[in-house]
Amino acid sequence: MTFTILGALLIGLSLGLLGSGGSILTVPVLVYLVGESGKLAIVESLAIVGVIALVGAAPYLKRRCIDGRAVLLFGLPGLLGTSLGTLLSHGMPAALQLLIFAVVMLIAAVRMFNPMPEQLSAQPRAGWQVALAGLGVGVLTGVVGVGGGFLILPALVLLLGLSMARSVGTSLVIIAMNSALGFGLHVIGQSTSLHGSVIGLIAGIGILGSLVGSQLSSLCSPLVLRRSFAGFLVLLGGYILVTSLPHALQGMARSTASAQTTGAATVLLRMSTTVNHL
Repeated sequence: MTFTILGALLIGLSLGLLGSGGSILTVPVLVYLVGESGKLAIVESLAIVGVIALVGAAPYLKRRCIDGRAVLLFGLPGLLGTSLGTLLSHGMPAALQLLIFAVVMLIAAVRMFNPMPEQLSAQPRAGWQVALAGLGVGVLTGVVGVGGGFLILPALVLLLGLSMARSVGTSLVIIAMNSALGFGLHVIGQSTSLHGSVIGLIAGIGILGSLVGSQLSSLCSPLVLRRSFAGFLVLLGGYILVTSLPHALQGMARSTASAQTTGAATVLLRMSTTVNHL
């Protein structure tokens, strides 16, 4: 339980200090510290991430620091992507989902290692490009249960030219929307009962941690924090990659063998039917 609390605190601190990245820690905390299965951890992660993002968005909403146009252009296609990603995840083995998650962590590490631009000087991109990016982030949310803030933040800055403060608030709203829809769709297709106490504990501690982190953010160098966190993601993502890859490969091998067996049985059945007709 102590490690679970520390993990939840780290989720909140990273969100408060960096403005993104906390949600990508939620699945590993649930799998490796709480002991949840991969499938269940992804569903519960969406609930935790959605609650923390919703609470985090409240101050930005109060200050009117949320871009409604960005929510429409990026967020609505994200909801469609979340629906597609959720449908895809239902047919995926848990090991494959964790493997994809590990790759996502490594991509996040690369994104966080590079400094974020404060404002885009060039002209904003076309609406279809923004919508396509939102669709992709939504698919990611549905498949592996991450909010995608590490992708949404740079996308809002680079594609729409928003300031960093406005991007953070808008990103939190989009994360809350995608997470809520993904959680609802996963619950409909999930036969295993969720652990409400675990969701409440990690979400509650994560919210407190984010409040503390936001107060401490002015005392630390953002670039040093981001690069330190990126290094941590490389280690954690590498560990998940190494541990999940053998299981994913075994699952793919079993699926291939099963398909071959089914195909052979079908051929034999057809040959038998042909012989009987003769």
